Amino acid sequence: MKITVIGSGYVGLVAGACFANVGNRVVCADVDADKVARLREGVVPFFEPGLAELVRTNHEAHRLRFTTDVEQAIRDSAVVFIAVGTPQGDDGSAELRFVDEVARTIGRALSGGENVLVDGHKLVLTKSTVPVGTTDRITAIIGEAARQPFVCCSNPEFLKEGDALNDFLKPDRVVVGTPPGAVGELARAVLHELYEPFTRTHDRIQFMDVRSSELTKYAANALLATKISFMNDLANLAERVGADIEKVRVGIGSDPRIGYQFLFPGTGYGGSCFPKDVKALVHTARESGHSLRILEAVDEVNRDQKTVLLRKALSHFGGPQSLAGRTFAVWGLAFKPRTDDMREAPAIDLVRGLLEAGATVKATDPEAMENAAALFGDRVTLLEDQYACLDGAAALFICTEWSLFRRPDFVEVKRRLLEPVIFDGRNLYDPGRMEAAGFTYYAIGRGVRQPV
Repeated sequence: MKITVIGSGYVGLVAGACFANVGNRVVCADVDADKVARLREGVVPFFEPGLAELVRTNHEAHRLRFTTDVEQAIRDSAVVFIAVGTPQGDDGSAELRFVDEVARTIGRALSGGENVLVDGHKLVLTKSTVPVGTTDRITAIIGEAARQPFVCCSNPEFLKEGDALNDFLKPDRVVVGTPPGAVGELARAVLHELYEPFTRTHDRIQFMDVRSSELTKYAANALLATKISFMNDLANLAERVGADIEKVRVGIGSDPRIGYQFLFPGTGYGGSCFPKDVKALVHTARESGHSLRILEAVDEVNRDQKTVLLRKALSHFGGPQSLAGRTFAVWGLAFKPRTDDMREAPAIDLVRGLLEAGATVKATDPEAMENAAALFGDRVTLLEDQYACLDGAAALFICTEWSLFRRPDFVEVKRRLLEPVIFDGRNLYDPGRMEAAGFTYYAIGRGVRQPV
């Protein structure tokens, strides 16, 4: 099948490479000429395990190509995916200016000339995370110029950064929203064929109406964010009552109705999805005359939780003026392991708070160093060696649970730090062992050495 994916960011590039990998002819179209040139050379502009290899393999096999001629790419394919960004607006809403521009381009492509169609129609799908009603909006915009038949559907992505290829190639579900009537039947037939290679063991394609599919994407992310904020709020209570949130986590997670996923307390969620999607869903509700009070609280708890390590440091060292002139080490800058993504990362709030307090920061991350350099410039010393960060530091902060931070040489850590103090935002270590080793150890909700 001939496919065009408009937008070569995280979602678009993963989708394009994976569709090409099962034999489709895929064009990834993007208006960023520099990005397209780099992709043609096999350079992926962000880190995702296995993606660079998959892109190079399919590009070399001529199943995957890249272009800046978006309109021609649309004409050359029967199926067109919209995978451009929907950045957060000042009011929390998802901005649709890029989606609207793509829709206008599709309309121009369908206004005349030769077009590859499937059963007489161009099939257009939104992969981007968009508010409820956006597919109807796209349909109207395309229809203003189009002179050839088309059908618009919703096909939201459910990709975890750090495991995106596995999520796409072996999905737990494929959600597709189609319009009613004959065009909807046509779309369902085409999409069932398109996704069949990824669902061979059993049919995991869930067809529904368009607006339900759009809401499903937001609802999934919002519920996961709710679990995270709930556990963080509970962890703060555990510190005050002398309980251990890790034992509580195991206790409640053993209930199959609850499960263990997304119950780990920490320094708050980040990334490109959860913060933006929670705010966008709250905004959609308000515009509809409804208040999503639980999600409003989820967002508020998350904002507060991003400052939890800084608050612990201020309490330990003696107040607002106590951090000035000190040096601190930070392990982990990405918002989660197995990615270089620092969007909305809790480490950003910590580092900025330390700098504003007059402290010096030395930091490291296995993949996010380039993004950190672009964000902080020369205000932060970035070092490849995690132990070198500790030299002359008054304490160590851990913000990301990368595997190499899980079992460090604690003798070396203690030797290099000026004081054996660790603020662990990911609960990587056992408090009893750390105390026995001579560390002052602050975790999240562990009930040990927690200042109120």
